Amino acid sequence: MPKLAMVRRLEAVGFRAWPAASVHYDGSWAVRLTASHPSRRLNSVNPLDPADNRDIESRIGRIEQRFRSYERPIVFRMTPLAPAELEAQLNAHGWLRVDETRVLMAGLDQIDLDGGYDLLPVRDIGRFADAALALSTDERVNKPGLTELLESIRPPHAMFVIEDDAGPAATALCVHDNEMAGLFEISVRAGLRNRGYGRSIARAALRWAANQGATLGWLQVEASNQAGNGLYERLGFEEVYRYVYRTRGD
Repeated sequence: MPKLAMVRRLEAVGFRAWPAASVHYDGSWAVRLTASHPSRRLNSVNPLDPADNRDIESRIGRIEQRFRSYERPIVFRMTPLAPAELEAQLNAHGWLRVDETRVLMAGLDQIDLDGGYDLLPVRDIGRFADAALALSTDERVNKPGLTELLESIRPPHAMFVIEDDAGPAATALCVHDNEMAGLFEISVRAGLRNRGYGRSIARAALRWAANQGATLGWLQVEASNQAGNGLYERLGFEEVYRYVYRTRGD
């Protein structure tokens, strides 16, 4: 069982690193909504206190109205901070469990940051957005939405792109928040996977963060992503906790 203090810490830096356009609190449930981006991470209810279990049914109904105003289905993001009573309520009403995700962390002094490409951060958000979209498999994401998200990140951050004659080969975004360095948007072109591009660009991003004073790296990866999990574990990342999304069965 993960220590809840570390879970809270990682949740907080995660919210700052990947900021929703609208955040509303119903008790300790953070309701995050973003009209311009379809990510569940940006459009979900995030319970943040295992003891906050009051009026669950009425709160779900109230929050669902807010999701309807954004024309989005209600989604709960269930971490170890979610109350057991909420889990039981969702189970009783047939809510589905989807996209189980692992949250990993590593001390930067335990990672071999040498080797690979010696990359400088990309300063042009439009260039990075184009590269990330070219490698993305999610056709719902568009350039205005991704650009708006990138522009809203407040902690220091750096964008990295590896290119070849065929265009973008790999991308990475690193967000530096005090001693924490979060990795996002790590993607490699389909025909280049398992050739070291992911490892190289992740190292470059973490080297940048270490030079800024970060001592811990963290990231989120879907449990079903075997290639990604293998890459991060080889780099030295270890699981801290998991979360899952809950959606209505209908």
